[in-house]
Amino acid sequence: MDLGVRWKLHGDGRTPAPGAVVRPDERLSWPRTAGLGAQHVVAMFGASFVAPVLMGLDPNLAIMMSGVATMVFLLATRGRVPSYLGCSLSFVGVAAVIRADGGSSATVTGAVFVVGGALFLVGLAVRKFGARIIHAAMPPVVTGAVVMLIGFNLAPVTASTYWPQDQWTALFVMLFTGLAVVCLRGFWSRIAIFLGLIFGYVLSWAQDRVFGQIHSADASGKVTDHWRLDLSGVGRADWIGLPDFHGPSFEWSAILVALPVVIALIAENAGHVKAVGEMTGDNLDDKLGTAISADGVGSMLSTAVGGPPNTTYSENIGVMAATRVYSTAAYWAAAGFALLFGLCPKFGAVVAAVPGGVLGGITVILYGMIGLLGAQIWLNAKVDLRNPLNLVPAAAGIIIGVGNVSMEFTDTFSLSGIALGTVVVITGYHALRAFAPAHLKTQQPLLDEGMSSYDTGGSDEDQRAKS
Repeated sequence: MDLGVRWKLHGDGRTPAPGAVVRPDERLSWPRTAGLGAQHVVAMFGASFVAPVLMGLDPNLAIMMSGVATMVFLLATRGRVPSYLGCSLSFVGVAAVIRADGGSSATVTGAVFVVGGALFLVGLAVRKFGARIIHAAMPPVVTGAVVMLIGFNLAPVTASTYWPQDQWTALFVMLFTGLAVVCLRGFWSRIAIFLGLIFGYVLSWAQDRVFGQIHSADASGKVTDHWRLDLSGVGRADWIGLPDFHGPSFEWSAILVALPVVIALIAENAGHVKAVGEMTGDNLDDKLGTAISADGVGSMLSTAVGGPPNTTYSENIGVMAATRVYSTAAYWAAAGFALLFGLCPKFGAVVAAVPGGVLGGITVILYGMIGLLGAQIWLNAKVDLRNPLNLVPAAAGIIIGVGNVSMEFTDTFSLSGIALGTVVVITGYHALRAFAPAHLKTQQPLLDEGMSSYDTGGSDEDQRAKS
């Protein structure tokens, strides 16, 4: 059985020829492959380490299980879909809602475990029936609205939890990160979040030395005099050791809050497979269902031991596009490095010590970007918001999700925020479509449009025009 773990040496194993690409089943020399793997790890550092901190989970366990999930993904796709699976930011809002309702870390990981299982089943369905079943249930207007409300639902978390801890640090980190995203080029722009974290660390340390302690809310919300950057936990942490494991706990209320994120993960995986296929020139239609299922399995494995969920990372697509090296050997190397980092508690303690003000500046951009990915889905699919069939359910669901509107059905069961907004968008769209006049039922572009074939001829401009 071909598991995609055998690679042909590309050329002399050193530098690809001008215009050449290193395909998924090829590799450069092992030292260069290891270097590329380390580069992939750095690319996912920023978002993948911020996410578990925001979710209240162990960052060491997060990086370790991201390596495990990446290995599972590469094996499942037989090495045809180069990808790194890092901690999914789509679940940050879910974790905040669950914890606000008194849920523990076990409750959070239990709810996300169920989401991973649902994603696995969706992948199996796509393998059997094709990607058009996704479009039938969740056309782009629905998918975009759900992704948007998931992202914007996080705004109060930044406004009430992180920004007040140190508003000036948050402001400067926001400005620096924004400049890094826009002004830097190539690989450096892909690690802008990571650079923002480093800048925030240095700035917080410098302010502590110059201005002393700050009088503001700490991580618990209590207003006290405290240091912006507290590294006392780093000194107590061991250099080598296992992360903290815990089992999941299952509660229906938490599961219902988390399930809508399945829609965002489906969109992420579909976009990832399409992007990789276009870059490599391979037809990867037959791997979409497998990729979705593998993502689900990776998340289930991680949350089963107390880690966060995982998903494909666009940061690593950027690294591949910049280097033109699509070798899955580099991703195996990245996964190996992730496992090693996960076994260093001192490294996790450094991550866990991220000052609240730094998170405030980064999450302003990060949460907004998640929400605006929904708008990007609408743009790519040419969703017509002048059509009331599209406009009404999307508008209602987004306001409910962003405003955290709640609806109580019984004394023990209610829906609010993300869960209620998602229900309104999906059921509202299909209910309205059933009664809408024929002229409003315009055909939406299919989610998998453009994935059925890849034109290998023509100029780059022609290729972009066709995509």
